[in-house]
Amino acid sequence: MINQLLQHVETNFGIRKDVPQFEVGDTVDVHTRIVEGDKERIQVFTGTVIMKKGRGMNETFTVRRIVNNEGVERIFPIHSPFIAKVVARRSGETRRAKLFYLRNRVGKAVRLTEQRKVKKDETSTGPTENTAQGGTESPALAGAAS
Repeated sequence: MINQLLQHVETNFGIRKDVPQFEVGDTVDVHTRIVEGDKERIQVFTGTVIMKKGRGMNETFTVRRIVNNEGVERIFPIHSPFIAKVVARRSGETRRAKLFYLRNRVGKAVRLTEQRKVKKDETSTGPTENTAQGGTESPALAGAAS
């Protein structure tokens, strides 16, 4: 009963409709609105998503990057009005849900292997048949039968 009430309140008051699509291990650019006095600007925080947690309004993700040989992590609420957009730059291949082991790594060891994208256009699986000669068999079989 409580969960239904929470879902009703969340859908009416602040849950985002355009939730960004990214996974743990992806390198993302988080565009954050910064308000300084009466001015507003966008600041970009680029790093690797090492963790996602929570559900609904409480859903957050943690982004880690290296600045001046020091690791910096920021936790962003997904449904925050201060997040302008999240752009996934590259997708990393992972076997874990939480990448805390990256905290102990330095230099090139921090990089994850890029996840391969499969093209859906290349779906031919076998040899093509030669129907131009009137037959339905392949040219190799037609030459062997003669």
